[in-house]
Amino acid sequence: QLQASGGGLVQAGGSLRLSCAASAHFFSRYTMAWFRQAPGKEREFVAANSWRGGPPYYADSVKGRFTISRENSKNTVYLKMNNLKSEDTAVYYCAARYADGGSSNVRDYTYWGQGTLVTVSS
Repeated sequence: QLQASGGGLVQAGGSLRLSCAASAHFFSRYTMAWFRQAPGKEREFVAANSWRGGPPYYADSVKGRFTISRENSKNTVYLKMNNLKSEDTAVYYCAARYADGGSSNVRDYTYWGQGTLVTVSS
């Protein structure tokens, strides 16, 4: 129901755009989010975008560099990542929760995509 794509290898300072294709019902009353998990670390919150269209919610580590957006006509959520750093290397997951408002808690999200690997070389 959630299909993430767009990962790859990029040099530090470069950009990537991740996409998450979702079933249509996720675009009504679901908050969509991106998380990431680096090797040996816990999954961490990156960004969230409520179905109501309020201001997006970002982790401090990506604020000003990453942008989450939704394209309702395509049932797709994007994560545009600029000025990538080696510490951004991780598997990125899209997730959905049936609620308004972003949450940084992994446990608040019910649906998960399969993940897409982003590798940033220094």
